[in-house]
Amino acid sequence: MIYYLLGRTIVKDRILKLPKKIYKLIVISALAAMFPLSGLCEEDYFPSIPDSASAAETTVEESAQSEETTQAEETDKNIKYIKDIEIHGVSAISENEVLSKLNLHNGDKYNNETIREGLKNVYEMGYFTEKMRAIPVTNPDGTITLKVILEENAPITDFTIEGNTVVSTEELLEPLLPLKGKPQNIEQLQEAISKIKSIYASKGYILARVDSITDDPDGTVNISIKEGIVNSIAISGNNKTKDYVVARNILVEPGSVYNENLVKQDLVRLYATQSYKNVTREIEPCEDDPDMYDITINIEEQKSPTTLSIGAGLDSVTGIFGNAGIANNNFRGLNQRISLNGIVGSGTILNDSSIMRRINMQFELSFFEPHFLNADTSLMSKIYYRDFGSYQVPLAIERRFGGEITVAHKMKHNKHLTSTFSLGVENVDVKEGDFNKIKGMYDKYNIPISRRAEELEGGLFLSLSPAMVYDTRDSNIVTRKGTLANIRFDEAFCVNGFSKTHGKLTGSIKQYIPIAKKSSLSFMARAGGRIHGDMPEVMAFRLGGPYSVRGYKMSGVGTGNAFVMGSAEFATPIPFIDRTKLSRGKMGNFLNNIRLTAFVDAGKVFDGTIASKLYDRPMYGVSAGVGVKLYVPGMGPISIDYGIPFTNVGSNGAKHGYFTFGAGDMIY
Repeated sequence: MIYYLLGRTIVKDRILKLPKKIYKLIVISALAAMFPLSGLCEEDYFPSIPDSASAAETTVEESAQSEETTQAEETDKNIKYIKDIEIHGVSAISENEVLSKLNLHNGDKYNNETIREGLKNVYEMGYFTEKMRAIPVTNPDGTITLKVILEENAPITDFTIEGNTVVSTEELLEPLLPLKGKPQNIEQLQEAISKIKSIYASKGYILARVDSITDDPDGTVNISIKEGIVNSIAISGNNKTKDYVVARNILVEPGSVYNENLVKQDLVRLYATQSYKNVTREIEPCEDDPDMYDITINIEEQKSPTTLSIGAGLDSVTGIFGNAGIANNNFRGLNQRISLNGIVGSGTILNDSSIMRRINMQFELSFFEPHFLNADTSLMSKIYYRDFGSYQVPLAIERRFGGEITVAHKMKHNKHLTSTFSLGVENVDVKEGDFNKIKGMYDKYNIPISRRAEELEGGLFLSLSPAMVYDTRDSNIVTRKGTLANIRFDEAFCVNGFSKTHGKLTGSIKQYIPIAKKSSLSFMARAGGRIHGDMPEVMAFRLGGPYSVRGYKMSGVGTGNAFVMGSAEFATPIPFIDRTKLSRGKMGNFLNNIRLTAFVDAGKVFDGTIASKLYDRPMYGVSAGVGVKLYVPGMGPISIDYGIPFTNVGSNGAKHGYFTFGAGDMIY
C-alpha cells in the first residue's frame, strides 16, 4: 500500500517511463531507510472485516503485484517461515488460548489463508471485537514475526438477577459466575441462560423464562426473570361431580408460580379417585398479562360410576373361589367410594392335615372418603364377616366379624411418607373342628388335652393401630424401582378377658432395583414380634405358604410369637413378547403386566405354639423357586409359585417342592 502511494507520487513527478520493477525497488528502498529495524514485508497487515454471518474474515490490502513477483514468491527460495508469534491486546484471556485457536506454530510456513482462518477462529471465541489484525514483520534472516493485534470486549464485572422467587439467587448465579471477570461472550452468556432455564425446568417450573438481559456501563449484566404465575384455574367436563369436589383435589393455587410437577400430582390425585376416565390440563397465556397463565383442568367422567364385578380364581388360602362385587366410585358426586364384595371358596388347598377342610366365606362392606378434614387425609371404614378353617389353630373353625376405621394422612414435609391410625373392634370365635383327630395328635406327643383350650382362645378385641408407610415406588402395579417400607404397632384390648390383652410390632422394607430396560431385582425383609401380654394362638405369627416362605405349606415353617424373614426376587417380562403382534392393543396391556420370577426365601419363627409341636414344623426354612405373576390394578399381583425347600420340612412337609397360589404381595 505504502509503495503504491509512493509510486503514484513519482508518477505525478513525471517519472513515467520507468518500469514497474524500478518503482518497486524505489519504494522498498525508501521503506528500508524509514524502518531499518522493522523490516515490513510486502504484505504488511491483515485487517479483519468480520460480520454477523461470517464471524471474522481477514483481507489484505496491497498494491497490484506483477505476474513476475507472484511467480517469484512461489519459488522455494522465497518461501517464508514464521519464526515467532506475538499476541497483543489481551489481558483477561490468556495468550495460550488465542494461540490454540490460531492453530499456528513457530516454524510453520507463512500462508495468508491459514492466518485468515486462524483469525476467524479467534473471533468465534466470542471475547474480541471485530478490530483484529495480523501484521507480518520480516526479520533480517528472512523469517516472519507475526504480530496479532486484538481488542477484548468489555469485561463482565458483576451479575444481578431479579424476578426469582422459587429458585435462590445463589443457585441461578452458578452458571454465570465463571463468566465474571472475562470479556463479555454472547455465546457463553446464552449457554448460561439456557442452564438457568434448565434449573427451573428440572424443578417443574416449565413456564419460567429470562425476560431481558441488559448491560450497565460499569460492566454489570442485569438479568430479569419471569417465572410464570398462575392467574386462574378452571374446571371443565364434570357433569355429575360437584365443582368443589374436583377443586379440593387441586392444590395449585392462583398467584403461585406454575409447577408442572405439582399439577401432575393433582391430576394423579384426581385420576386415583377412579371417578374419571381421563384427566388433562391446558395452559393459556392471560389476555391481560402475557406473563400470567390460565389453567384449565379437563376431566372426562366415567360413563357410569357404578361397576359390577364377577370373577373366579385359585388361592392357597381360599382355594378355588368365586367372587362378586358392586361398587360406586363417585358416590353422590363426591368422589366417595362404596363397595360390597363377597368371596366363597373351597378352602385351603395343597396343605397338610392341620387345616380343617371347610368352605371359606368372606363378605365386606366398605366406604372410602378421599377428603377427610383436608386434601392430604383420607378415611376408610369397613365391616366384615369371615368364616374359614383356621390357619394357626389346627383342625379348628375360625369365625371373625367386626369393623375398622383407618385414617391416613400424607406428611407435608415428605410426600413419600404416610401416617395411619386404625381403630377396630373384632370378635374372634375359634371352635373345635375334629376333636377325635386332634386328641390323637395330643396323645401322640404326650401333650395334655387340657391345653387344647389354650389353642381355642378367642375373644372380643378393641384394637388401636398406629403405623407409618414410606413409598417411593415408580408404580404400584409393575414396580421396577423404589422403596416400600412400613412399621405398625397393634394394641389389642380383650374386652371379655383382660389377660389376653397384648401388643405386637411388625415391620417390613422392600427395595426394587431396575435391571436392563424392563426387569427388576427386589430385596425384602420382614419381622414381627409380641411386645407384651399373652397373645392367643389364633393371632400368632406364621411362616410358610404364599406371601412368606414359598415351597412350604401354609404355616409349614411354623407359628409363634415372633418371626424374621427375607426374600430376593428377580422379575422379567415374557422374553421377546414385545416383538410380536400380541404386544399390541388390550392383549398387549395384559401381557405387559405378566412377569416371570425367580426367588429365594428364608425365615425363622421364635417361641413356637402348640401347633408347631403337633405337626413337627421345623421353625426355620430356606427355599428357592420360580413363578409367574400377573399384576392387576387395585388388587396387586396374582401369583403362581413353585418352591423347593433346602432345609428340613418336617414330617408333614413337601421335600421335593410345593406350589403356592396367592393374590397380593409379600409387603406387609
